[in-house]
Amino acid sequence: MNIILLERIEKLGSIGDVVTVKDGYARNFLLPEKKALRANAANKKVFEANRERLEQENSERRSEAAKAGEKLDGTEIVLIRASSNAGQLYGSVSVRDVTMALAEKGFEVDKKQVILGSPIKTIGMFDVIIALHPEVRVTVKANVARSDDEAALQTEGVDVLSAMFEEESQNQGGFTEAFNPNAEPGEIAMEDDAEDEGEEEA
Repeated sequence: MNIILLERIEKLGSIGDVVTVKDGYARNFLLPEKKALRANAANKKVFEANRERLEQENSERRSEAAKAGEKLDGTEIVLIRASSNAGQLYGSVSVRDVTMALAEKGFEVDKKQVILGSPIKTIGMFDVIIALHPEVRVTVKANVARSDDEAALQTEGVDVLSAMFEEESQNQGGFTEAFNPNAEPGEIAMEDDAEDEGEEEA
């Protein structure tokens, strides 16, 4: 389907561009979200008549997003989760978890603006992209840890997951006692018994 973009869409184009997309993408997302119009003669006239207003509105939204982004960019959110000894979470950190953690810090972010890629399933520090506007993106840090102390270490740059693996590999060697052939309980007992028997015979 050919459409006219009403805002910049990543990997597609900018305002006013006529592009071809899959019908499902247009019908299910771009058209109902008012991000595009069908590219027919009537809509082209409507768009050209409103181009200046649309570009002005987009510019204002971009400026507002840029201001909000200055405060949000680099924000760290701490998410305390239970995990296995290997650092695998029991469950995962989702887009909803990120938006709720940001709300607690006073940032109202819509779930649609959070670009997580895939759910977070291990402890550690993760970059999460927040698209405040098609042309404004900022990064927040998701600090996923098992405790506040662990989160504090990760904030300081300590790789808790690597430290856990290192500690585990050291413990796998176990505790081994130095071998002393003269300290075997069985042998000592036998020697003592033999001496006792000799004394009795004498």
